[in-house]
Amino acid sequence: MVYSPAFNPLYRQIRGLILRSLESGEWRPGDIIPSESELSLRFGVSQGTIRKAIDEMAAENLLVRRQGKGTFVASHNDPNAFFRFLRLSADEGELPPHENAPLECGRAKAGADVARILGIEVGAPIHVVRRVMKFGGVPIVFDEIYLSSVLFPDLTLDILKGEVHSLYSLFESRYGVRMIRADERLSAVSADKLCARSLEIEEGMPLLLVERVSYTYGDRPVEWRRGFYSTRGYYYHNEIG
Repeated sequence: MVYSPAFNPLYRQIRGLILRSLESGEWRPGDIIPSESELSLRFGVSQGTIRKAIDEMAAENLLVRRQGKGTFVASHNDPNAFFRFLRLSADEGELPPHENAPLECGRAKAGADVARILGIEVGAPIHVVRRVMKFGGVPIVFDEIYLSSVLFPDLTLDILKGEVHSLYSLFESRYGVRMIRADERLSAVSADKLCARSLEIEEGMPLLLVERVSYTYGDRPVEWRRGFYSTRGYYYHNEIG
């Protein structure tokens, strides 16, 4: 049987319908979704088709299966979600306790690069966030983060300092914006004056620059992040396969 380029398997069509319900807020992060039998009746397909759609969405970290409890919408409040977007490992042993130290949260106008990456107009209002991530009390990552002010209108430094989980958890719980995937690009750079001061290292020391664009539902870019990583005792780890 030869399929046309427009062919879309039935389970993928069901995945699209479930994704639409997530995007609309019918089922919010942390909510349990209807059972496979209920979804089967709702969409008029077999439970096997529903299961295949859910399996794929679970593999993409959009849904989470919990044995004996059901299937839930994935949430950044889940401690296990923290390391999905942070691929940092310690040279020896496990990562020590971490803390976020927000430094700045200012308003600006989008330049050409920010506008292109976030899909907004040049000159549109943005927030620029700078923070340090510390592990065991030692500053390891200095982040510069660019966000559209339309999505995060009241974001302030005080709000950032009050977040006890993660930045993505704050975006999800306060603003209803959930990050579902990210593209990253890595390169080697030297620490400038700001990075050196923030990471408590000498100017000119080598750093790993991790540039990330994060997306919410509908493949909409939400965040451009430039993370400067000090690799003294740490390394970037990405498991493939």
